[in-house]
Amino acid sequence: MNKPVLGILASGRGTNLQSIIDAVDEGKISAEIGLVITDKPAVMALQRAEKNNIPNICIDRKKYAMREDFEAKLLEKLREYEVEHIILAGFMRILSAAFIRNYKNHILNIHPALLPSFVGAHAHRDALAYGVKVSGCTVHFVDEGMDSGPIIAQAAVPVFDTDTEETLAARVLEQEHIIYPKAIELYLTGKLHIEGRKVLIKNNTSGGLS
Repeated sequence: MNKPVLGILASGRGTNLQSIIDAVDEGKISAEIGLVITDKPAVMALQRAEKNNIPNICIDRKKYAMREDFEAKLLEKLREYEVEHIILAGFMRILSAAFIRNYKNHILNIHPALLPSFVGAHAHRDALAYGVKVSGCTVHFVDEGMDSGPIIAQAAVPVFDTDTEETLAARVLEQEHIIYPKAIELYLTGKLHIEGRKVLIKNNTSGGLS
């Protein structure tokens, strides 16, 4: 039986991409990575894909005057490589509702905060400014809002008085690398069921990832 094909979209260092590559290699994710796409040239995510012999391409957002044209190219490449599921791994672009409808409930994202708190691109800065004592990360389905899709999994980390954006980000990132591959595997093996805003995990009684 052919394995599901993932398309991974990234914008930078690709550390979550690497955690997914490692999980696939170790048999912890039942899929193959068919394509890695970045929206910026010469980023480390491309190097990680190249090193692991994964097809990769940069579709430079700056070369497209209209978002519609940029997304049309994304869709063209995703379909060319027969991508069935999209995994956002530090992809710093908001996808349009029109794009998302092509992969409804087949796009996952990880956000570096405990949603619904601190949506957007500056989650760590906003968490520190607000003075929270706990932060973390959230894996969720992507819907037509900003970081508003049904939540699959979350992990919490303490926030210390001495934290900077960098130290908090590093602590949260450790948890991202743990829960994202697990959530992807649950999704791919049909163990997730969406009921309204809730994502139910089959045979799960703890309310989290085991």
